[in-house]
Amino acid sequence: MQVFCDFDGTISVADSTDHVLRHLADPAWEALEDDWVAGRIDAAACMRGQVALIGGADAELDAVLAAVTLDPGFADFADWCAQTGVPLTIVSDGVDRFIRAILAREGLDHLPVISNRLAGEAGARRLDQPYRREGCGAGSGVCKCEATARLTASDQAVVYIGDGRSDFCVSGRADILFAKAALADYAAGRARPYHSFRSFHDITTTLSALKGDRRVTAS
Repeated sequence: MQVFCDFDGTISVADSTDHVLRHLADPAWEALEDDWVAGRIDAAACMRGQVALIGGADAELDAVLAAVTLDPGFADFADWCAQTGVPLTIVSDGVDRFIRAILAREGLDHLPVISNRLAGEAGARRLDQPYRREGCGAGSGVCKCEATARLTASDQAVVYIGDGRSDFCVSGRADILFAKAALADYAAGRARPYHSFRSFHDITTTLSALKGDRRVTAS
């Protein structure tokens, strides 16, 4: 068993990128969001454009990120994974600088993170997308299907945990799927088995029962 997990809205209570945009970006970021929702641009282009609009010095960025909290059960879940030898990787279409700052505050910065990368300086920021793939089904800066496939051991059941549109495609690769919000609706609409969850305490309890039995995918 190995676990891949989305960050924004899944591990974090709020979307860290949206939180930063609301506080530090030129309001034009909302027009880019509308273009993405309407399908006029893909998620990768939307993110690049939005990050370029973020102002504020690094200290201001850190102050804004300090308000983003984690799911109250995530630290215990990460500890359960470590204690039971279950690899846990965060796979996010968010921003590494935001994710790592939040994790570090909680003493969780040792966790591996695959995400977009913030580059440049205050007033001239840009987003690098080393995990982007042409033809990605989600149109994301991070192709989660490719990233998880590359890291998945052939003899391990894949657990995927997510909540949103960037998780739709990769959720089909999961042997065990935990979903909420838009991802739960997506899975239900395709009659795809999944476990709903409200916090990572629910996930820890369920995986504790399922660990070692690859035949069980969902109740």
